[in-house]
Amino acid sequence: MKTLNFRLILFIFALIFGIVFSIPSLTQSTSGKKITLGLDLQGGLHMLLGIKSNVAIASRTKSIAGTVKYIFDDNDIIFDDLRIVDGDKVTFELLDQDDVPKATALLKKEITGTVLTQNGLKFTLQMTPKEMARTKQNAIKQAVDTIRNRLNEFGLAEPTVAKQGEDKILVEVPGIKTQADEQRIRELIARAAHLQLMAVDEGRAARVSTMSTAEAKSYGDVILPDVYHPKQRYLLRQIPVLDGSMLTDAKVGFDKANQPVINFALNGQGARIFGDFTAKAVGKRMAVVLDNKVYSAPVIRERIGGGHVQISGNFKLDEAHDLAIALRSGALLAPVYVMEKRSVGPSLGADSIRASSMALALGFILVIAFMMIYYRMAGVIANVALVGNLFLILAIMSLFGATLTLPGMAGIVLTVGMAVDANVIINERMRELLHEGKSIPKAVEDGYSNAFTAILDANVTTLIAAVVLYAYGTGAIKGFALTMSIGILASMLTAIVGTHGFYQWLMPKMDKKRLNFWFGITTDEGVK
Repeated sequence: MKTLNFRLILFIFALIFGIVFSIPSLTQSTSGKKITLGLDLQGGLHMLLGIKSNVAIASRTKSIAGTVKYIFDDNDIIFDDLRIVDGDKVTFELLDQDDVPKATALLKKEITGTVLTQNGLKFTLQMTPKEMARTKQNAIKQAVDTIRNRLNEFGLAEPTVAKQGEDKILVEVPGIKTQADEQRIRELIARAAHLQLMAVDEGRAARVSTMSTAEAKSYGDVILPDVYHPKQRYLLRQIPVLDGSMLTDAKVGFDKANQPVINFALNGQGARIFGDFTAKAVGKRMAVVLDNKVYSAPVIRERIGGGHVQISGNFKLDEAHDLAIALRSGALLAPVYVMEKRSVGPSLGADSIRASSMALALGFILVIAFMMIYYRMAGVIANVALVGNLFLILAIMSLFGATLTLPGMAGIVLTVGMAVDANVIINERMRELLHEGKSIPKAVEDGYSNAFTAILDANVTTLIAAVVLYAYGTGAIKGFALTMSIGILASMLTAIVGTHGFYQWLMPKMDKKRLNFWFGITTDEGVK
């Protein structure tokens, strides 16, 4: 018998690779890389979120007001009565006529997408309609990225977060099996995590218990509650000293009493603003505000440089961990709310796996039986390639930690049929050549040569369709496209290269008098 050829050696290595790296997934062992089961196979949480994009306008307006204050302070421009009106306008008054040209030039240069109107020394700054529309769209895109980052940092396997329609977000989180886990995930997703450092209005703070919201607003202030004692209220300057957009990192730490705290760092601009403010406000209070609730309002004892700030409170360790994740991943520009929610139980996932496995096994058995009956030994060779193809799909998905969904299993079932398609074409070409009287070696070589172009064209066009589905699809569509793509690439190796190697290896044993055994041909008439 002829020695092993390079095609067969390549197939053997691919088969061994496939078997070795498929074992952790097939046995569900705790060691080694394995396939992650999707929401529909292992259960989990499915949510459709809406977003209050109008709130993003108010957040952007507050950010503009903070930028105005920073620009004026940095350039020694004297101003007064800086406040936000109607949620989308910033108003202020300059005290020196000579500052008007310099102030207007700086604002037009530094703050784009706004219209500046002037009435004497009083000014109004407002976003253009185009900028408002862009801000709303950015809020949705930013919400998708932020939620995805939060879930990834939480350590969840392959969560799906995608924009759906114009103003909705689809979230699928596999592996959520308890009510407590579900509640924790929902809180992590929905938390705005809008951090602000705000100055306490010391001149009027004593009257906060009797002051109305409208009166506070007339002074350019806001009234916010303490996070742990809601009846305790703080009178704070409406325009924050700085906000979470200047935050670069947030980590869980422990104070002297070994209680969890959040330590966060500011970027260069934030550190400078924070240092300048604390230098001018020694003896006064500054509130650490998160999602419009005051976590602490310590007295500033000295200038604080370096841009490092701490949030203390009666945190539980899990709560501090989740809050640090939310701060690191960024604040939501606009709050999200749950429009639709459903939980997929593990039992439903087990039923799906059972039904899909039966479909895969039945399809596999039928294809193998047909190939063996119709093509005899040529069908057996094709079946060996099919087995190798399945192991390669599982191995590659395991190595990349891919998620297997119910549509993904459907893709594998479909791949079983497609994987033998190439060998059907090749076998038919070889049988035609044998009927024409060609020798077996000639029929094998010409069969592969003639069939290759048709096989390549069919696989490439299908692969392009699968890539497009993966690029533009979400959730289940991606799972289907992924298994299809891997199956097509694996079949090119197993069904074309591998089977060709088998024929070359077995060629000395092939007898033209036994064509029925080798190729399923009932007559050998005319064969040379």
